[in-house]
Amino acid sequence: MSPARVDRSAGEAAARVRSVLIGRVQALGSTVSGIDKRPVSGPQRVQPLGLAGDQQADLRVHGGQDKAVLCYAWSHYAHWRGLLPDQPLLAAPGAFGENLSLDGIDEHAVCIGDRWRIGSATLVVTQGRQPCFKLNLRFGLADMAARVQASLRAGWYLRVAGAGQVEAGDACTLIERPHPEHSIARLLALIRDRETRPEPLARVLALPLTPSWRRLFEQRLQTGQTEDWQRRLRGE
Repeated sequence: MSPARVDRSAGEAAARVRSVLIGRVQALGSTVSGIDKRPVSGPQRVQPLGLAGDQQADLRVHGGQDKAVLCYAWSHYAHWRGLLPDQPLLAAPGAFGENLSLDGIDEHAVCIGDRWRIGSATLVVTQGRQPCFKLNLRFGLADMAARVQASLRAGWYLRVAGAGQVEAGDACTLIERPHPEHSIARLLALIRDRETRPEPLARVLALPLTPSWRRLFEQRLQTGQTEDWQRRLRGE
């Protein structure tokens, strides 16, 4: 088997879209956000900057071609309901601001550079999500973003390599996996665990990283130090 090809018998195609969600920018505490995503029915157009009709508030850190579509595993909701049994947001997809709620897949089963066919669209995995303080505001918990980061149940982003339509029920078929050693969960763990050793960082920097992740890992390699998370996780 070629390193860039996948064995269809391995079961990757078992993943499926549970819901497609979009949202408009609106007030969230003292700021604004597009995190409140709601399910939409029928085929939805996905194009280079994401799903038609979807919005993000702070385009410096959200949206753009490398973060066009946010995915989140529906299986994680059981974990969060166990921790937060009285949280009404967890009754249905959309609590974490995802565009695609997915069954049968999570951060351990998705790798950087994966190329997927969903509906008639082709999408490429670009990076994991680094949760921010807006999750704290959405859930009414001062440490929700930190909890999500620590759990590695953060979600991941897709770039649109080929525009098309997606809808609930679509299979997610893996076309190529050029970097099978580098799952999203593994890379998120390097960030969470404050990894600064040169050898693992050099391996990561050989990957097709987004500009923001390349800066993060390059800075760690060059300085031997990790970035300050206070502003991202707590809004401070």
